[in-house]
Amino acid sequence: MANLSTSTRSFPESRFVTTSRIRVMCADDHPLILDGVARSLEREPDMLVVAEAATGVEAVETFRLHRPDVALIDLQMPGLNGIDVICQILQINPRARCIVLTTYRGDVQAARAFKAGAVGYLLKTMLRKELAQAIRAVHGGLRYVPTEIASELTRHFSSEALSARELEVLRSVSRGWSNKIVADKLAISEDTVKGHMRTILAKLGANDRLDAVMTALRRGILDG
Repeated sequence: MANLSTSTRSFPESRFVTTSRIRVMCADDHPLILDGVARSLEREPDMLVVAEAATGVEAVETFRLHRPDVALIDLQMPGLNGIDVICQILQINPRARCIVLTTYRGDVQAARAFKAGAVGYLLKTMLRKELAQAIRAVHGGLRYVPTEIASELTRHFSSEALSARELEVLRSVSRGWSNKIVADKLAISEDTVKGHMRTILAKLGANDRLDAVMTALRRGILDG
């Protein structure tokens, strides 16, 4: 077996060994999540954890080495984020079945994940109750979208996305900068900043700057 980083724990199951069980890989930079997933799936007679990875780069290489049936991918990992990991995994195997593991409940992150090619989306708070169900579903060719995530996606389906400049302005505002400071940093006028903010408030259905920032964080438009 190829030498992986010491932060990666691999399992004796080889990709060349035939097994009737669903072969699972988990990529997450939190050891407690890795241990929790492994312990949970140990109790499932039809599943086998074949490898783990703690960074995005390791996730891609570990997938390449083990070719699991289902890959569990954290959205936020060092070096390479989960969206990019999913894209690279699908380049290795276009039929790969990837489930996102995340703390993000917002529709924007979920939409990005599905657009990248994920077929499942699980909040980490759901792992104990829904992990095995999600793995079986995606392995069987289905998508797995929890009700609350599906509701968020439906709720904002027709929402107009913020432009790149509007995101830049909102990200600056989230740092607590005044309109003048934002204008100076972005080399635009204060009136232009105010105009962008009016559009941002309208698109997000927000009442004020703070409400806009909080809404953007909740939906995953801005990272926390």
